[in-house]
Amino acid sequence: MISVFGSANMDLVAYVAQAPKPGETITGRAFRTIPGGKGANQAIAAARAGGRVAFLGAVGDDAFGPGLRAALTGAGVDTSGVRTVPGPSGVAHIVVQDGGDNSIIVVPGANGALTGPSAEDAETIGRSRALLLQLELPMEAVVAAARLAGAVTGVEVLLTPAPAVPLPAELLDAVGVVVPNEHEAAVLTGRDDPRDALEALLERVPEAVVTLGARGALYGSRDGVRLHEPAVPVRAVDTTAAGDTFAGALAVARTEVLGPGEALRFASAAAALSVRREGASTSMPHRPEIDRLVRDRT
Repeated sequence: MISVFGSANMDLVAYVAQAPKPGETITGRAFRTIPGGKGANQAIAAARAGGRVAFLGAVGDDAFGPGLRAALTGAGVDTSGVRTVPGPSGVAHIVVQDGGDNSIIVVPGANGALTGPSAEDAETIGRSRALLLQLELPMEAVVAAARLAGAVTGVEVLLTPAPAVPLPAELLDAVGVVVPNEHEAAVLTGRDDPRDALEALLERVPEAVVTLGARGALYGSRDGVRLHEPAVPVRAVDTTAAGDTFAGALAVARTEVLGPGEALRFASAAAALSVRREGASTSMPHRPEIDRLVRDRT
């Protein structure tokens, strides 16, 4: 089983030809309300990629809460660890430009109420083979979950360090694989070149994957393995949650004990399929699609 301790947000998405400049008002071509949040996105991505997944997080008692819970349940995710807290759910205001680039403002809402895993969460994490973490929850909560998992034999911690902030040593000490994009890797290491950033990350964690968008992904381990997986050529419609799709699929591949190269190909195929469609959780591919694309590529 894969546990995901993370955020759930309702994405408020506006589609435009070009994002507005400060002080400018423009007309959008469409608007959608889509369940998202980096934690929920990764849970849905992993479930659709074939994993058995439990989501641990919080929603508000507002109108968005039931929709967020329903989206997870509809994807086959176990939501028994989702609590409802007073106040608004998390939201993300997203502007998507033609060509797929996006800008995002996250308002934590209920996610900010989490200070760490509950006793029930701890039991779920202890039964898992992998724990997926991100940084849209309070840092103290993320650290507590990572330390809990790190103390259990056989639970691998995968961290997506987004939004990119300085990471405490006690968090990194519990992480097995860190999965930043190239911009997050640069912030974390001070190295602008992704390959240099990868080497710097490996001084802090056993394995690292740096995603490069249209240029693919880099993998490295302290065992000396270095890989580059080219991206699948696609026409991007919306890149929102491509990184979360990659992380969720990567977790599935690792729990299925695929080698580093096979795992990268699987995760890259899932991400490529997701950017062909609009939305975050709504864009994520199912296992047969991913397997078919992997076969076509090989």
